Amino acid sequence: MLELLPQAESYACPALTTFRVGAAVRGTSGALYLGANLEFRGASLSQTVHAEQAALSNAFMHDEPGIAAIAVTKPPCGHCRQFLYEFSEGRDIEILLPGQPAMTLSALLSHPFGPRDLDVTKGPLSRDKIAIQTVEGVAQAARYAAANAYAPYSNSPSGVAIRSRRGNVYCGSYIENAAFNPSLPPLQVALVAMTLANEEFSEIAEVVLAEAANNSISQLSATKSLLAAIAPRAEFRLLPRAK
Repeated sequence: MLELLPQAESYACPALTTFRVGAAVRGTSGALYLGANLEFRGASLSQTVHAEQAALSNAFMHDEPGIAAIAVTKPPCGHCRQFLYEFSEGRDIEILLPGQPAMTLSALLSHPFGPRDLDVTKGPLSRDKIAIQTVEGVAQAARYAAANAYAPYSNSPSGVAIRSRRGNVYCGSYIENAAFNPSLPPLQVALVAMTLANEEFSEIAEVVLAEAANNSISQLSATKSLLAAIAPRAEFRLLPRAK
C-alpha cells in the first residue's frame, strides 16, 4: 500500500494549495482503491475532496464490503478521521504513513461520534444496495447512483452521472456523515472516478443529477455552483429519482 502512494498522489488536483496528497485503501476483500485530493479553483473550500475521502468513495462505488486499512502520504486531518470512522463499521482501521509505525484510527480518534450516536446501525458499506445487470445511458446511471446512495441522516439520496466528451460515463452516489460537514456530495464522488480514469474536468460534456422532489435537502445548488467553476459549458439536467 505504501508503494502505491506515489501513484495515488499523481492523481492529485491541488488547484488552490499545490499540496498533493495520495491515499490507498485496502478493503476486507483484499482489493486496493486509490484516491487523491481534489481542489477546485473558483469554488468554495467546502467543495474540496480529501485524498482519504476519494479513496473511500472509490471503494464505496465498487461495493467493497469493508475497510481494513488505509495508507496516506500525510497524517489524516480531523475531517478525514471523522469520515474514516463512518466507514469503520465497528472495525478499527489500520493507518499507514511513510516512515512511521502503523497506528489505528482509535488512536487518532479516541472519543468518536458516529452513526450509532444517531441510532443508525448500517454504515456506508453495509447499506441496502440495489443491483441491476446493466446501466444504460446517463440518466439511468444517475438514478442508479441515487438509489445506492448512503443518506441515513437526511433521508435525501441523490446521485450524479457525468458523460465525458470521449463518451465515458462516471457515477457518483451521495455519501453522508454523522457529523454532517464531512458528507461527500455525489458530483465530487463522480469527479473522483473521472480523475482516476485520467480525464480532465474540461472534458465534461453532460452532468445529470437525480434526486427526489421531496428530499429534505438538495444537491442542486452545490452541483451547479461547482460545475460553473470547472465545466461551465457542460450540459446539466435535473431529474427525479426513480422510486
